[in-house]
Amino acid sequence: MLIYELEVRFNLSSSRYMNNKAKKGEYLDILLRSNNTIFSNKDVALMWGEKAGGSVSVRLNYYVKAKKLIRVHRGLYAKDKNYNRYELATRINTPSYISFETVLGSSGMTFQYYGNIFVASYIKRNMEVDGQRIEFVRMKDYVLSNTLGIENSEGYARATKERAYLDRIYVSKKYYIDNESPLDWEKVFEILPIYHNKKMEQTVKRYYEKFKKSQEDIKK
Repeated sequence: MLIYELEVRFNLSSSRYMNNKAKKGEYLDILLRSNNTIFSNKDVALMWGEKAGGSVSVRLNYYVKAKKLIRVHRGLYAKDKNYNRYELATRINTPSYISFETVLGSSGMTFQYYGNIFVASYIKRNMEVDGQRIEFVRMKDYVLSNTLGIENSEGYARATKERAYLDRIYVSKKYYIDNESPLDWEKVFEILPIYHNKKMEQTVKRYYEKFKKSQEDIKK
């Protein structure tokens, strides 16, 4: 499941801290040396070798007041203002991953600029955190928990362009993609069955045939 893989990713990235309980004077340094830019209470407890609870929260609150850390959202902390906004967006509601226009735009598939970060999640919700608008798009549990076409890097999970393309078709009955050329159609059809949607399968096949024909016309 996606949440399991995310937890494994974080556990591995912080595994060097897990064997020993942090000593006095090491707590902040452990966080600052981590590759992660966003931490929850549970993450910090794991890295400090402690049980999540009051003592961890008290220490984190102290660091915030001392301006050693910043609180970016309820229960989430960052080293400084240079934190990864995608990492933050996927830590507010878990499991979740970056998808839709955020991925499609960076892949050159949609030409319209979107300032929002689009996140696939178990809940539909729009919010603004630290000046960044985040749009959570609700997905069925069996889709959200399937990791096919999901990559984990830089502290967060992100859809491949093929997965993001299918995610958008899945939640939007009619949606126009400006440029389908970057797609690996073999990967598209490999991921397609996870949605368990026959009508969607027919739609994607129709899009593929239309794209293939357009490419043939260009070669003429």
